[in-house]
Amino acid sequence: MKKLMFLAIATGALLSSCAPKTIENPLLAEWNTPFGIPPFEEVKLEHFMPAYLEAMEQHRAEIQQIISNPEEPTFENTIVAYDNAGALLDRISPVFSSLNSVNASPEVLALSRELSPLTSKHFNEISLNDTLFLRVKAVYDTREGLGLNEEQTRLLTEMYKGFVRSGAELPGDKKEELKKINAEISALQLAFGQNLLAETANFKLVIDNEEDLAGLSESLKIASKRADDDTEYPGKWVFGLDNPSIMPFLQQSQNRALREQILTAYLNRCNNNNEFDNKEVIKKLVTLRLQRANILGFEDFAAYQLESRMAKNSEAVYNLLNQLWTPALNSAKRELSDMTVLAKGDGITKLESWDWRYYFEKAMSSKFNLSDDQLRPYFKMENVRDGIFYVANQLYGISFTQLENVPLPHSEATAFECKDADGSHLGILFMDMFARPGAKRGGAWCSGFRSQVYRNGERIAPLVTIVGNFTRPQGDKPALLSTDEVETFFHEFGHALASLLKDVNYYGVGGMTRDFVELPSQIMEHWAFEPQVLKEYAKHYETGEVIPQELVDKLVSAGKYGQGFATTEYLAASFLDMDFHILKTIPENLDVLDFETKSMDKLGLVSQIPPRYRSTYFSHTFGGGYTAGYYSYIWAEVLDSDAYQAFVETGDIFNKDVAAKFRREILARAGQDDAMKLYVNFRGSEPGIDALLKNRGLK
Repeated sequence: MKKLMFLAIATGALLSSCAPKTIENPLLAEWNTPFGIPPFEEVKLEHFMPAYLEAMEQHRAEIQQIISNPEEPTFENTIVAYDNAGALLDRISPVFSSLNSVNASPEVLALSRELSPLTSKHFNEISLNDTLFLRVKAVYDTREGLGLNEEQTRLLTEMYKGFVRSGAELPGDKKEELKKINAEISALQLAFGQNLLAETANFKLVIDNEEDLAGLSESLKIASKRADDDTEYPGKWVFGLDNPSIMPFLQQSQNRALREQILTAYLNRCNNNNEFDNKEVIKKLVTLRLQRANILGFEDFAAYQLESRMAKNSEAVYNLLNQLWTPALNSAKRELSDMTVLAKGDGITKLESWDWRYYFEKAMSSKFNLSDDQLRPYFKMENVRDGIFYVANQLYGISFTQLENVPLPHSEATAFECKDADGSHLGILFMDMFARPGAKRGGAWCSGFRSQVYRNGERIAPLVTIVGNFTRPQGDKPALLSTDEVETFFHEFGHALASLLKDVNYYGVGGMTRDFVELPSQIMEHWAFEPQVLKEYAKHYETGEVIPQELVDKLVSAGKYGQGFATTEYLAASFLDMDFHILKTIPENLDVLDFETKSMDKLGLVSQIPPRYRSTYFSHTFGGGYTAGYYSYIWAEVLDSDAYQAFVETGDIFNKDVAAKFRREILARAGQDDAMKLYVNFRGSEPGIDALLKNRGLK
């Protein structure tokens, strides 16, 4: 079932209707490229539909071969055969998924809407195939006498559970109902994301009076200035809702009215009662998700989602969130008090949400004599990348070499070969790090074009990609990252390491549960600002001077300041996600905004801090992927804070023995066993929250 889930997520769509099948289609030809990289430059939009149709036909034929096999079901002829089925779809889907995420034209978006129901139908037919399930069940029922090893047993068990959770045991009429619901959910999640992409791109804050730029850094002014011959905004300064534009504007702009204008637009994305409004989409989604859960025997959608995760149930999730809420909110209120004093000096009696980042920067400067502008010159993107590679080498002995003349998923991407300590090939890592508003979806993520697995005893090396929306180079000035962007870079690289260092035999055990998958990414963040790591990569982009010890000391001292805000806005969004999905009945007249307000009011959230994601642009939950799962980041932080202590306790943050054990028990094994078992194998015991509270300065 893992492959079904992977393909459904990776595809998100298919493509335009009836392009003719042709032998010229590069997606269907053998890829005679270095390392088997997809031939990105050769692939045209019209190639996808015939490729998908052919791939789905091949997948159906492979499934038919399994179910029509006259021999008794065995682990090899049923479980392994099913795990290997759909190889062509495995190859094609990530190529389109990448295009749809990093370079989405109106034509690509239209095609994705057209093909979403086709993929949903295809996977529903497989997951709800009675004969296929009976063969899987026959093997599962005799598992004790098959002599399977631990990994094989895990594959079989998870595959059987996956079929059951997809509705394989339902009567026929319920299966048909479920198929329709699944298709509607898929289409709505796609619509949610496309609405958000459009709304984010549509807003522009246009400034033509230089006085309104007061407080903005020269680099931000240069980045936002349009050329004199620009057709839309000649010679004007333009700010958008993508993070590299809006966040520094909110931090720096002295013009309070403009801060209010741009943040209000940001907070009201897809809440403007236009064609991109997501309120009705959300109402339909939560209703359909509850119906799906009920059909499958669960009282609410959160119960369905959490059954297969580390948390197991919503009570465990709320227990963790509630333990953290009070100390986080108290810390945020202390930060608010600091900023209120500064705001009063400017004649502002009540701080608002559009004031927070501006006065936080002032508070940082006042308390620690530190600002983001002081640090950015030392965080040239290429230097940060080299620092990340340095950490990986120190921990695991692996190395990265940039490749030239290989196919790239986008013209702005770069490619690196990763080699193990013994020089053997581990995989390929792509990086595509700069924002492209309107074409690239927001945020940062790690995905891939090929997963690690073994075929006929030979290791298939992964093809991994990291995508970001970072600040671009401007003129002769390189890309200089904020501390948030540095941390994000380390985070996504942690995901990439998990893919590159994975060592499993079967696709079905290659994925981590949603609330475990953030452990490899979040533990990497701990090295980002360690003084001995900063000395390696934080070098002034003009002089090459290593970051001064004075700045390092300030950064360390200020490191936990602001965690009240960061933790509170994150937890608020986590509560909101859960609150929507523990509903056991959906009011016919559900008012999404009213529901959100009540959810936040019962927490006592201060008005100056909106949840990190308001409902109408909360793509983690309503776009799918982290539905009833946004808590996963803090759940995993309990793990990563405790896991990092395993290094700290030795007195060496690069302790080779601890790193080898983390690689062996966590990264290499992925989904080969229950997540908590894997963690205890590494650490020796289950974690508590003390390390997390200390790490965030909340204790």
